[in-house]
Amino acid sequence: MTVSPHRRLAVSATLIAAIVGAMAPATAAHAAPAKPAVPFAPASAAAPTADPAPDMEGVTAALKAAMANGAPGAMARLTGPDGVRTRAVGVRDRVSGAAMDTRARFRVGSVSKTFSSVVLLQLVDEGALELDAPVNRYLPGLLPDDRITVRHLLTHRSGLADYTDKMFAQTVPGFEAVRNRVFGYRELLDLSLAEPRTTEPGAAYKYSNTNFVVVGMLIEKVTGKAVGREYERRIIEPLRLRHTSYVHPDTRIKGTHVRGYLHPDEAGAPLVDSTEQTVSWAQSAGAIISDPADLNTFMTALMTGRLLSPRMLEAMTSVTPTDATNTRFYGLGLRRYDLTCGTRVYGHTGTVQGFYTYAFATRDGRRSLSAMANTSNRGAANTALGGTLEAAFCGKKPAATASARTARSAATLPAEADLPERR
Repeated sequence: MTVSPHRRLAVSATLIAAIVGAMAPATAAHAAPAKPAVPFAPASAAAPTADPAPDMEGVTAALKAAMANGAPGAMARLTGPDGVRTRAVGVRDRVSGAAMDTRARFRVGSVSKTFSSVVLLQLVDEGALELDAPVNRYLPGLLPDDRITVRHLLTHRSGLADYTDKMFAQTVPGFEAVRNRVFGYRELLDLSLAEPRTTEPGAAYKYSNTNFVVVGMLIEKVTGKAVGREYERRIIEPLRLRHTSYVHPDTRIKGTHVRGYLHPDEAGAPLVDSTEQTVSWAQSAGAIISDPADLNTFMTALMTGRLLSPRMLEAMTSVTPTDATNTRFYGLGLRRYDLTCGTRVYGHTGTVQGFYTYAFATRDGRRSLSAMANTSNRGAANTALGGTLEAAFCGKKPAATASARTARSAATLPAEADLPERR
């Protein structure tokens, strides 16, 4: 298949607090098609700003802050007009002592949702389905409410309960119960349907992995091919993402890779290596493997129109707030964070047991950042890692404005919890 001629990347960003001079992530969701439930903010509303030089000392400080809060290691890779810059701290393997490596692969978690959204929006462009059509038109009788549309899935406004809420809470026993399990899409959906709906369709944003399980089902129904093959055909192969794969339910990460770790429930107990797992509980919601360079390439290609038509890219990057802070937004499988310097970044956060990821870019695609820490159930570490966004995209804060920025970010929020977790 030829890649659709236009595409942007919507990238999430997080802002974190004083220790790294950054701020916690911000997201938003696209409103219901007929009548938005919250104010609508098209991507074109973003005011252009000059590209500040990245604050690499700040990036390193954010990575070290993630380590101070429980991550064995952390890394970041930035791209921009001045080229590529990388930073890594700590270890990627606690047993061998191998240093963190920005060329190593890892599990990207819910960044996979942006891949899934791109595939589905390409299918919309091709006329295979409609954004505002009921899901049950394509999967008859699947959902209990005919009002749930394709758009509701992509914007997390379906009201479908998140099956992971009861499956585990990023605890070690919860992880071990699913580490080697192989689930079918229908099995995961049934877990969700056994719970009460969270909202009426289109009424409000409520993040749910169930939405992107159904997206995977739609992709496979419409194309007649496995979702992994559609990732390859439509994204991985055209962009030559040589270190990106979807190997469900294979438990291995091939090549040089980062090992992921969970903090145990008992204080003082050793970390648990969570690297080998099927990630079958996530599939099209979070089972992709990649590396920093490939994530930068993907986000840049998305934002510069290489994967979607202008119409679909505009739809994907049109966002609505997800909370009262008016700093977090969500579009179609895409987060937007508004940073303290006024820069807006688009992308996604990603949580899978043992790994937390940020993958973001500016709306024009000129700058991108991918960052990862190899633990996932320490919210403070995830939030600290988000400081790489402020440092990378806003640069050094002049002394004259530092206090003002600190004041604006005083009410910053914790990192996005793509999975339920203890903080």
